[in-house]
Amino acid sequence: MPIQRHFENLVFGPEEISRMTAAYESALDELDLADRTDPLTEIIAKKIVEVAQTGEINPARITRRALLELDIRPAREGSLDA
Repeated sequence: MPIQRHFENLVFGPEEISRMTAAYESALDELDLADRTDPLTEIIAKKIVEVAQTGEINPARITRRALLELDIRPAREGSLDA
């Protein structure tokens, strides 16, 4: 899983890792990205970690912010509305 590589050189607790993993999986689901080897998954993983490092703790907001900052739209219309 690409997001795990981004934890190696950073200090995150189990709860933070859980939130980032949930946000990452949610983002891939929203984009219908089943292929974990797709280069886009690496970009998303990096952005998820970057957003989480700002102090955001809500996985749904991490997902939304990461995709917005990357200017990526979900595959399903309205799927990130909260």
